[in-house]
Formats: sequence, structure tokens, C-alpha cells
Amino acid sequence: MLCVNIDRTVVTGEIGRKEAELTNSADAGTGSEAVRARRRYRQLRRAELEAQTRLRITEAAMKLTGTLGPLRTTLTAVFEEAGVQRGTVYRHFPDEDALFGACSMHWLSLNPTPSPDAWVGIEDPSQRLRRALAELYHWYERNQRMLDNVFRDAPLVSALKPPVEGFQRQLSAMHATLMRGRPQRGRRRARVGGAVGLAIGFGAWSSLVRENGLDSAEAVDLMAAMVAAAGAREPDQTKASHIGNDAQGSRSSGASLLTRRASSLRTVSRAPSF
Repeated sequence: MLCVNIDRTVVTGEIGRKEAELTNSADAGTGSEAVRARRRYRQLRRAELEAQTRLRITEAAMKLTGTLGPLRTTLTAVFEEAGVQRGTVYRHFPDEDALFGACSMHWLSLNPTPSPDAWVGIEDPSQRLRRALAELYHWYERNQRMLDNVFRDAPLVSALKPPVEGFQRQLSAMHATLMRGRPQRGRRRARVGGAVGLAIGFGAWSSLVRENGLDSAEAVDLMAAMVAAAGAREPDQTKASHIGNDAQGSRSSGASLLTRRASSLRTVSRAPSF
């Protein structure tokens, strides 16, 4: 998460260097340089403490969102969980939008979604789909509790709109990658696109694995088969129509022949006998 992740090694190293400068300056007897060094050290230390506090608040919000859900994660609960004063929370995050935005960014930095860039090099669309579903379903399984809470509360918490829309854009990018190189056109392509869109959704994984007892590998197999079936050619309706007409014609010809034969027999039976 760009706004809260702090490289403590870098900051600590910088502070150590400033402390060395301060000591050297004091030993050298340059008073004004020593004062400036102390000031720089205090500024760096203050910045480090501020970053640590911000991170603690963000992680408290992330924990509560994953357990209680966003709707029940209040600012009061966050500052109590983080062990800070209410004013400290507001100093870092003036409103819920800022807090949930930082929480979402931090969570995604720890749990990044699978990247479609890794799938582009797979030429076979069916193999590309299987690779994508395997990675995506594993991600769903690992993060199901947080995803359940977020998708459940998203319609009721306006601050969740940006992260949820961001996730939908990621799914759209995945969908575009999985449709590349597919030969279907027209309605067949529309069916394949719909099947792929269904397969990559969290709801599909949840239904197959949690509600119907499949494991993730079985769910991948089933969704891959569904996409393949969606792209299969339909029976040639023109040819089927011809076959039906030929069969109907054959039946009509046969009936006509039987009628003529029966008529001949009736004529013979009425003929006078000598």
C-alpha cells in the first residue's frame, strides 16, 4: 500500500546516519551544525512515529472489516482497536472514505489479485482459462471472508464504491485477456464471453465450492467445460431442415404408393368373373 507501507529499514538507517552526524558534530564542537543535526533527527523520528501510527490505525480497520464487515466497522471501534485517541484517527483520516481507501489499498498490497499479464503468453485459450481460474479460485478461497463482508456491505457503505469498482475493472481486464485468440464470432462469441464472465466471478466459485461441495480443481474443470460447450458449433439448421423434408417426402411417397396399390386391388375384386 503506497500510502501506509513504510520501509522501516530505510528509515532506521537514515536515523542512524543522522545520529552519527550529530555525535560527530558535537565532538567537533560545531554548535550550529549540531543543532541542525538534532532538528533533522527529531523530524525523521517524528515522521517514523507518524507512519507507524497511521499503519496501526489502517491495520485495525482492516482487521475489523475482515471480522465484523465494513458496515459495522465504526471509527470508534477502529481507534479502540488501534489503541489511539479519537483525535489521532481523525488527524490521519478525516472521514470514512479516507480510512476505507487506505484500508483497501493496504489489504490489496498484502493480498494482490492474480495478474492477467502472467496469462498473456499462453497461446491456447482453453489452457489460458484453466491457468486463470486455478489462480483466481485459489485467491477467492484464501480471501473468502473479507470478500463476503465487502460484497455484502458494498451497497450500504458508499466508501466501498471505489475499491469495488476497482475490482470490477480488474475482472474486466482478466475477461479481455481470456477472450483473446478465440475464433468464435457473432452469437457464439457472445455465449463464450458470457460463460467466461460467469466463470471468473466470486459468485461462481462460492456456489460450486461452498454450496455444492466441489473442490477448486473440480470447479475449474466444470467451468472450462462450460466455456468449451458455449463455443461449440450449433447443428446446421439448414441441413437438418433438408433431412426433415426428405424424410417427410419419403413418407408421403410411400403412402401414395400404398394407396394406388389398394385401389388396384379393389378394382380387381370388382371385376366380373366368367
